Amino acid sequence: MTERIEVIIFTSTMTTKRLEHSILVLRLFLSLCIAALVLAQPSAVTGTEVKEKTLSLANSIEIALNNATAAKKAKYTLRLQGADVLRSYGAFLPKISFSTSFTPYSLSKSFVQYDPSIPPFKIKTESESLNLTLTTSLNLFNGFSDYASLQSALNKEKAAEYTLSRALQTIVYDVTQYYFQVLLNRELLDIARENLLSVKNQLTLTDRQFQIGLKSRTDLYQQQAAAAESSLSVLQAETRMKRSLLELLRRLQIDPMSNISLEPAKSELNVLLSSKPDIDSLVTIALERRSDLKSKSLETKAAEWQITQSRAAWFPRLDLNVNASSGGTGFLRQSYSGYSTEYSYPPLSDQLRNSIGYSVGVNLSWSIFDGFQRHYNVESTKINHLNQKLDYEDLKNNIILDLQLATNDYAAALMQIETSKVSLTASSSAFEDIKRKYELGATGFVELSAARASLFNARSNLSQATYNLALQKSVLDFATGTIAIP
Repeated sequence: MTERIEVIIFTSTMTTKRLEHSILVLRLFLSLCIAALVLAQPSAVTGTEVKEKTLSLANSIEIALNNATAAKKAKYTLRLQGADVLRSYGAFLPKISFSTSFTPYSLSKSFVQYDPSIPPFKIKTESESLNLTLTTSLNLFNGFSDYASLQSALNKEKAAEYTLSRALQTIVYDVTQYYFQVLLNRELLDIARENLLSVKNQLTLTDRQFQIGLKSRTDLYQQQAAAAESSLSVLQAETRMKRSLLELLRRLQIDPMSNISLEPAKSELNVLLSSKPDIDSLVTIALERRSDLKSKSLETKAAEWQITQSRAAWFPRLDLNVNASSGGTGFLRQSYSGYSTEYSYPPLSDQLRNSIGYSVGVNLSWSIFDGFQRHYNVESTKINHLNQKLDYEDLKNNIILDLQLATNDYAAALMQIETSKVSLTASSSAFEDIKRKYELGATGFVELSAARASLFNARSNLSQATYNLALQKSVLDFATGTIAIP
């Protein structure tokens, strides 16, 4: 009887455990169903996913020119210089000012004594008045300050135009450099991925050969290490690719979260020089075309005119002044000793027409001593002019030095691309031969790894040489000031 009860209890316990297990399985199934339904529904994030936008080099340059802060600031500076020129022209025109005063009611009280024997009596006067005044002044002579100011403003305005042109060229150059850099990094990433795929295929083959006894465990481990190293190279290439793409987005000044892809710039890569350019002709072109050099030259001339403008304070100033005024009284009433007298005046319009007065005069002013302030101003403008001349000469010398460096770099890039082509051909042939020998067991992993690394470096070097040549051509155009602005 006891054994039967234990069997019943054991059976009941087993049934309870099975029931709990069934409930647990059912709950897990329901949870998976709910999760599947939630994931199946479109989310707001998926609905607002940014579409990929493909950009060409021309599109990128256009976007950068429209969004670049440097270009906008240069345009604002040019606009301000245009206003300064207009102000300088206005200095030759007469200054005109107009003033008016209207008093609708005026009350004044005073004491008047007409006879010493009679005590003075109080007079209260009430009136309304209107006065108009027109004043004009024309400078006849001020030591040629206005003329010097105009010439300085004209030179600054022209300099601002060249500064804007150079700012736009800088934007085009900067975007072109980073555009090519992104394409180069993308190509290097593709090469690294192809190399990784080749290494993985070799690893699969080595693993099968190890399974049948054709390769040792050491060869398998070495191939696994090579695959891991190639994976790291791909990861590093992806990082460089993303970094260069973000730097391009910084130059375009668009939404950093934008998803963009770049079109290949095959036409830009083909427009290259076939030999080393002549440095003398490049220097001649640069000195004629560089907008920043022209801008600095005009700023130097503007500083020279400022010397004449500051010296004008040593001379007297002569002005012609012409004034016209008119006025009238609307009513006038006087009250004294209880009596009130009102005076009848013509209408204000008649009084204004018939009461016009004129005055013409010449004003001469000459500052004899001002505590050496004029001397300081003249010396300050002289020093500014000397500094501008030094900046001009420094810029001119730097242009020549930059052109020499750019010419040498371009010649080296030409040699590099030819060497890279020869190296790629030799590395490809060597790798294929060693790969066949390795598969047949005639050579070891060290030779295969060295051949693969040599082929990978040769392909990377050729890509780098190709884009480096295009970059150096862009450097030459920027150094000579011949970059075309769309």
